[in-house]
Amino acid sequence: MELLQLEYFQAVARVEHITATARSLHVTQSSLSRSIARLEQDVGAPLFDRVGRSVRLNDFGRAFLQRVDKALWELEQGRQAVADMVGAEYGTVSLGVNTAHMLPDVLREFRRQRPHAQFHVEQLPTDAMQARLEQGELDFCLSAPPLMGSDIACEPVLTDMIYVIVPPSHRLAGRRSIGLAELQDEAFVGLKKGYGMRDLMDQYCQRAGFVPRHTFEGDEPTTLRGLVRRELGIAFVPGSSRNHSTEEDGVYLRIEPECQRITGLSWHRDRYLSLAAQEFRQMVMAYFDNASQQ
Repeated sequence: MELLQLEYFQAVARVEHITATARSLHVTQSSLSRSIARLEQDVGAPLFDRVGRSVRLNDFGRAFLQRVDKALWELEQGRQAVADMVGAEYGTVSLGVNTAHMLPDVLREFRRQRPHAQFHVEQLPTDAMQARLEQGELDFCLSAPPLMGSDIACEPVLTDMIYVIVPPSHRLAGRRSIGLAELQDEAFVGLKKGYGMRDLMDQYCQRAGFVPRHTFEGDEPTTLRGLVRRELGIAFVPGSSRNHSTEEDGVYLRIEPECQRITGLSWHRDRYLSLAAQEFRQMVMAYFDNASQQ
């Protein structure tokens, strides 16, 4: 039984398709199939049920996968621990986010403190972030709302007021505040379902008695102000984003009753955190603590 066989098995178990997995691993379908067959021979039982060109993890496979996940997890933690000892100044931090407007300032501050550190940042829907964090594929998630779970530790870092932004020519632009229920007939631009801000505001609107009508649903929060400026709709935005906007972007109206969102930094309790990752966590806490006092 070889390490590569276990890695191949784990990959096939997640995708449950030989051809697609071979393509993602950049190996031939035949070599991947042979590797799985040899592993099944070593284990002494079939790990998959073959269904046409697809495969389905069976009871033997599910039981084996639990042990393989733990073994590969521990090996990865060991590799990172040794890498820290060899080159503590050159760590890598992997980060998932679903709220990105403050991210450049955070990364700039950490790069100033640790110039040789590398970042791998992905903007993901909340469910995808949760899964990647629980699987040990990310060091941290910076998300609103914060991620929760029995294996996840979380530290809230920011409580943010939510505003609605309207074009300067909009009929509500002369207002300073607006009741949420007054917006029920408006057209919105926003993120797709599954992103924290969208799901949170859908809940707020539902409690106010309506479902917001979206004319645009996207993946990138930074595009929303441009769509509002072009009068394609109005948008819900965090108050902290006002620091990155101009008068041309639109008019921010306070929502009544008050709407808030909490941003948190989350990490897996059992994942090994490199020295760079530990320093990043400390820096993020300090960054938001200082920001709240200004």
